[in-house]
Amino acid sequence: MKKGQELTGIVTDVNFPNKGIVNTEEGPVVVKNVIPGQKVLVRVLKLRKGKPEGMLLEVLEPGDKAVPSQCPHFGICGGCTYLTMSYEDQLKLKEKQALKLLSSAVNGDFTWDGIKGSPVYEGYRNKMEFSFGDEYKDGPLSLGLHRRGSMFDVLFTKDCYICDEDYRAILVAVRDYFAKLGCKNYHRMNHTGFLRHLVVRKSVTTGEILVALVTTSEQELDADAFVKLITSLRLTGKVAGILHTINDSLSDVVQSDETRLLYGRDYIEESLLGLKFKIGEFSFFQTNSRSAEVLYSAVRDYVRELDTKSFKAGTVFDLYSGTGTITQLMSPVADKVIGVEIVEEAVEAARISAKENGIDNCEFICGDVLKVLDSIEEKPGLIILDPPRDGIHPKALPKIIDYGVDNIIYISCKPTSLVRDLGPLQEAGYRVVRACAVDQFPWTANVETVTLLSKLSEAKHHIEVKVDMDELDLTSAEAKATYEEIREWVQEEYGFNVTRLNIAQVKQKYGLIERENYNKPKSSDSRQPGCPEEKVKAIEEAMRHFQMI
Repeated sequence: MKKGQELTGIVTDVNFPNKGIVNTEEGPVVVKNVIPGQKVLVRVLKLRKGKPEGMLLEVLEPGDKAVPSQCPHFGICGGCTYLTMSYEDQLKLKEKQALKLLSSAVNGDFTWDGIKGSPVYEGYRNKMEFSFGDEYKDGPLSLGLHRRGSMFDVLFTKDCYICDEDYRAILVAVRDYFAKLGCKNYHRMNHTGFLRHLVVRKSVTTGEILVALVTTSEQELDADAFVKLITSLRLTGKVAGILHTINDSLSDVVQSDETRLLYGRDYIEESLLGLKFKIGEFSFFQTNSRSAEVLYSAVRDYVRELDTKSFKAGTVFDLYSGTGTITQLMSPVADKVIGVEIVEEAVEAARISAKENGIDNCEFICGDVLKVLDSIEEKPGLIILDPPRDGIHPKALPKIIDYGVDNIIYISCKPTSLVRDLGPLQEAGYRVVRACAVDQFPWTANVETVTLLSKLSEAKHHIEVKVDMDELDLTSAEAKATYEEIREWVQEEYGFNVTRLNIAQVKQKYGLIERENYNKPKSSDSRQPGCPEEKVKAIEEAMRHFQMI
């Protein structure tokens, strides 16, 4: 295989996040933006440590389970990945990805509670952050989402499938309005231009809409005309507030040097699991309200399981608490709940919502978890972690571990970050007890996980026993998958059955079975039937899947 070479192959699997395995005549190539079953043409871009990486050139055949995309922007826009899969197949793939990652990192057995799907998967987002830009280099003004693989080109995503009709109506109106005025978008390279972003948030329960236009200070906005534009639109929801945020920073992020309230109020109200929340322009809040209820219910169920075992939380730490959703949900099972969040607006919103919800045992602290933990005098009985995508700061994790709590619940929106953080947590004596996946982001490559960890080595009735692998007649490679898991994988992927003897014979081929009396014939003249070639190949693929070979 050579760099630049073009190859055809079949997508046999997709690992998190969005890493397809394309089997070609020259060997497997890792390629993004593919789905299982497709026959594709790829170009080899890198040969990194014997693991070739390539890019998708063309889908030659869609695969048996492919479905038509519901969105005209799919494949061009970089937002969604799995729109040509049915939702059922997408859930199966995401569950497989999450479980594979967890299984590779977890020491010992744990209970896997499967994946919980989103109650809605069309127009499900309660926040959209649109960018202004050129539709192509020196092209007309565009407003929408970035073209796949481009930092500059912006697609006019007027028919986006994952946001509802109100978002689309506002998007079209705002783009057309500024295009007629001849306003220029902010250029990231020469740092000139006026228009940067359009942020739209909408409450699922109240229908309230918050619109925030983000610009530089290069020119003045005609505030009255912009308000008239938005409020005159025929929308299914109701405009609660319109903001103008001025951002002169060089980085391409939504932030505020100054925010002006042009109309109404600077927040919307949302309800989750009977609690009310105020959400502003910069508030962290799960972007899928209905699935967020599923996610938080899973967290609550894990806490209830602890409660049935005479668990007493005392003080609960909710670290990276956002607008305080989990903090308030934990209030009935704790004497006190302390939420820590770095975004000041989110902390203030959490304080207000707790007061309005009649909750008086929650305290919200604004600051970086890494620094705030040094100043909190209380000791927690339970810690809940819901960090950003990059996971917990490496210097904050030892501080969390030093509290020595019996139980930790870790909510992760990026399973690879969770896997990294599980290393030091398990070294400190924590063991994964239960875990599940939650699909917060249908059609994208992302998936959320909830993991319950307990410090079993310090439990009253727990005895830690070290068992050598030889005593179990099991090699480290064999520990990656049981015979039954290999058999089930082959059955699902190839549609035929393989026996334990078949699997043992293939393991012997790769030197994975080295015990003197393991799977030997009962007598010296006994003959064992050979494993058919098609079954050998299927078992080899299963062993590659489970990273045994």
